[in-house]
Parts: sequence; C-alpha cells; structure tokens
Amino acid sequence: MKKCFNPLIILSIVLLLTSCFRGGNSSASLNLEDSVITSAKLLSMQRAADYTLVTVGDPWKGGVLHRYVLVPADAPLPDDLPEGTVVRTPVKNALVYSSVHTSLLAELGAIDAVRGVVDSQYFNDSTIAAGLASGRIADCGNSMNPTVEKVINMQPDAILLSPYQDASYGQIASLDIPIIECADYLEYDPLGRAEWMKFYGELVGKRAEADSLYDAVVTAYNDMKSKAADAATHPTVVTEMVINGVWNVPGGQSYMARILGDAGGKYLWADNDNTGSLALDFNQVLAVAQNADYWFIKWTNINSLKDLQGAYDLNKEMKAFQNKHVYVCDTDKTRFFDRIPFHPEALLREFAAILHPELFPDFTNQMYHHID
Repeated sequence: MKKCFNPLIILSIVLLLTSCFRGGNSSASLNLEDSVITSAKLLSMQRAADYTLVTVGDPWKGGVLHRYVLVPADAPLPDDLPEGTVVRTPVKNALVYSSVHTSLLAELGAIDAVRGVVDSQYFNDSTIAAGLASGRIADCGNSMNPTVEKVINMQPDAILLSPYQDASYGQIASLDIPIIECADYLEYDPLGRAEWMKFYGELVGKRAEADSLYDAVVTAYNDMKSKAADAATHPTVVTEMVINGVWNVPGGQSYMARILGDAGGKYLWADNDNTGSLALDFNQVLAVAQNADYWFIKWTNINSLKDLQGAYDLNKEMKAFQNKHVYVCDTDKTRFFDRIPFHPEALLREFAAILHPELFPDFTNQMYHHID
C-alpha cells in the first residue's frame, strides 16, 4: 500500500528543525569584525551590523564545538545569517546549570534573567534562594536528568550548561531550545577563562558591563603579576593533599599552576606539560615537594595542623607543616568555586599576599587562611 505524507506536517518539521539552527553562509563570506576575544583559546566573538557570531572551539577533538548567532530580539532575522544556533538577545528567561554563571550574571546586573536552575542545593546565592522559595525561579531537578516538564513549562530562551566530551544532553536536546555550551572551565589561562564573561554579557544584554568588568580584572591581575615578578624571593609551593590515597597535583600548565607562577611562587611541577591534574601517591609528592616552603590546600574541616595530621599522619613530614606555612581554603565557606573563574585576580592576590607579605602589607586574605 502506498504511503501518503501530509505536506503540512513535512513543512512543520522542516520549520522546527531550522528554527534554532539556520543560516547557510560561512563567516568568511560575511562582513564580520575581528574577534573581540584576546586571551580565551576556545572562544571567538565577531560582531556584524545586526548580529554577533560566537564560535566555541572543541577542546577534545579540535575544530568547532558550537556556533551561535546572537540577534537582537527587537529586530527581524536577517536573511544572510551564518550557520549556527540563533539566540535572540537579551536572554530574559534562562535555565542555568551552574552557580558559577548565576554569580556572574548577578555581578553584571542580570540576575533576573535566571528563571530556572538544576541541582538547586548547590546554589548559595541569596537571590537564587529567594527566587526558588517564591517560585519565581523554577527548580528543574537533577542536572543529569532534568525534569523535562518543568523545563517546558518555564519556556526558557536559552539553557546554559557546561559541556563534556561527547555530550548528548538527553531529552532537553530535543526541545528546540538553544543550548549554550559554557566551556569556560576548560580554559587554562586565568584571563582567558575570565574573558568568557564577554559572551555571557552579550547574551543577557550587558555588553558594556562585561567589557568594563573584564578590563578591571585584567588591569588588577597584570599589576599584581608585575609586582610579584619583582619580589626579592620566589618561594617553592605545593598544593592540595592526599585524599583516599591519591594526591591530585595540578599539572604544570594548569590554571592553578599558572596563577601560582604569576603570584611569584616557584611551583614544583612547573616543568610538567599537563593542563589537568596528576594522580600521585603521597610518596611521589614527598619526593618532589617535602621541602616546599608553602603549602596551599583546598578542602573542608581542616582548621589546624592537628586536623591536617589527623587526615593523614605523614603530612607532618612536610617542611611547610613543620614551619607552619600551611594555608587552607574551606570551599564550603568561601564560595571559591563561584567567584574565582571570573575573578582570577582575587586568587592571585591571595597567593601573592601570602608569598610576599612585604608587597601587600594592607591585604587581609579572604579565602586561604593560615593554620597552626
């Protein structure tokens, strides 16, 4: 029996598939300005008269992970758009997966654009908490399996989430809602990671605010870096601690290693070319860093050297332990993970003030605290 297809249904499907991903022109054939991005390696942002083309690089396979075409919501869609996911700006109704991004939006004056979150227990911002309590912000469940009905009900303009290799995003990928792949966490240059605020500012109509904030971050970072470089001494540094038999040591090209170097510290794995972490055991770390001058740790409930020795008895063998040069950041109390991605100058100042107190006599540390 011959099958018949309703042409209206076919047309509807075609329109649905092209509503988000449209345009047939390559960026090379369009009159685009040079990218306004200077430090980030995985981000390009080129402006044209009536839209902005944003390209996110693929950190795992090379090439392009995603392209976005940002078009003002109060303007008609141009006919000659480049290929990419069309996002109408400013985004006013966003589903956001990470408190890192809600914190930035709050700083840019765009917190009202956050209308839904997942994993709500990890959002400590008072505005988000109040929004969840009042129902203004939807709790869309677990990030690994969001409640699709709630996502549909909130009708977001965009979904901001952090990508992972070969991500499929499950059912939300089929909802015809632009998914903004926030790959900022995969940038290993501190200022490059912070520069992603320009993209998020563009999304929510806060271009000027984001540009101004980034310029301030760059100026502060480079001023402190220059001051630390001229310090009389450059103490050796080790970070983190053994947890369940593994000491995750930042690689020599990692975000943390770069900030420690810029703070005037001599990071003992600086010659390593790894951008991630090295999974070592205690003895491997001891062999390299037993005589390190300073020890920085991010963990919870380590309030004294006694606590540190109780966590692992051989910690007492470290010279920094014996000389009481141990500093701990309690990540449960400091909002470290929310603030630092877009404010590397804050972390740089913490380290530089500890390593070179003579250069920063008036600074009081907010995140890393001395234990004895």
